[in-house]
Amino acid sequence: MSNTIENLVIIGSGPAGYTAAIYAARANLKPLMFEGFQAGGLPGGQLMTTTEVENFPGFPEGITGPKLMDRMKAQAERWGTECYTEDVVEVDLSQRPFTVRSAEREVKTHSLIIATGATAKRLNLPSEAQYWSNGISACAICDGATPIFKSEELAVVGGGDSAAEEAVYLTKYGSHVHLLVRRDEMRASKAMQDRVLKNPKITVHWNTEPVDVFGENNRMNGVKISNTQTGEVRELEVRGLFYAIGHTPNTSLFKEQLDLDEVGYIKTQPDSVATSVDGVFAAGDVQDREYRQAVTAAGTGCMAALLAERWLGERDLIQEFHQRPESEECIAVEEEKTVADTEETFSLDATRHYGGYALRKLFHESDRVLLVKYISPNCGPCHTLKPILNKVVGEYDSKIHFIEIDIDAESEIAQNAQVTGTPTVQLFKDKELVQELKGVKQKSEYRHAIDKHL
Repeated sequence: MSNTIENLVIIGSGPAGYTAAIYAARANLKPLMFEGFQAGGLPGGQLMTTTEVENFPGFPEGITGPKLMDRMKAQAERWGTECYTEDVVEVDLSQRPFTVRSAEREVKTHSLIIATGATAKRLNLPSEAQYWSNGISACAICDGATPIFKSEELAVVGGGDSAAEEAVYLTKYGSHVHLLVRRDEMRASKAMQDRVLKNPKITVHWNTEPVDVFGENNRMNGVKISNTQTGEVRELEVRGLFYAIGHTPNTSLFKEQLDLDEVGYIKTQPDSVATSVDGVFAAGDVQDREYRQAVTAAGTGCMAALLAERWLGERDLIQEFHQRPESEECIAVEEEKTVADTEETFSLDATRHYGGYALRKLFHESDRVLLVKYISPNCGPCHTLKPILNKVVGEYDSKIHFIEIDIDAESEIAQNAQVTGTPTVQLFKDKELVQELKGVKQKSEYRHAIDKHL
């Protein structure tokens, strides 16, 4: 543990956290950010599970959620923000300076901005646990491209923008999409409603809610739906059910330390983002139960940074960190282009590979442990996993073979591997599957899995 006391620590990322970081860094506060990656969300927040963001100012052509978050993070780092892709596991606000702990470090800080966002709700249907990741998902962007949903009838439950967006997105993969709306109207924006209602591949079921799912051999075959007005229950044959029913604020770390409302949102002072503890501020969806928009989250992030700077200054606590000259230089955020291995470019000596040709060659010719990562287009968790796994793979250079597979481009491979969601990491040794890790894990878990089979 360092003896340094930070000016400001930001817990969480997304539009709120990154905007707070940009403003705080430009004020020479050199904020330290715990982006989070697993507990309650992802670096970049809920925008990492969206496709096109069409209502964020400055992008008339639209931009994907992950790309927008990439640009915000790059801007925050340009001005000196120190980012850690780690979950905070404990916060102590009982004494000053405050203490913030992750699995890998402990830091002291004079002030704190909480931007931990919210987590997608589950319905808790009787058979939900049995079919979770085998038909039920809370992320169409992550799992919609998996082979089990291809050309199948699918269902989305919800009536807001997220539900409408997921329904439209899933028409790329499913044969038809059923949107289950609990009321007789949608809460989605008029533009999104028009898009749904005019799409011939989407049927909207009004006054309808799911009461359970059914299937066989742990594979979902349909959903039981109830009419909210008559109580009539019937079966709808679909192979996938996607939740878009709202979110729960990620505030478990702060229970009994901050004032929360009855739902769990952090209470802030009127016309402010200051919390019940002096020097602690909350921004984004963790304190906003009404608007919950990317642009309002960014606005509260700005407010939190300005208030934190003022609070530190009034108490003469600021230790200034002046900008490096290179911070004044413009930066370009370019999307990394990945090229699949071919017969001409493939090398058995290389550690990193991409695509089906490399996987087939390595499966038969490699004497190393094979680490196969399955991803899908616009998958936020896949985006999060990339730097984590890249670092781990770098530590095992020449000891393992690493292959990345896009399940949209290589659907047959994903189907044979029985991949039901992304990201998924599979380890093979001597042509046998020895371990599978779904979602985003800590670096230590991937290291342990590799070490176990070397």
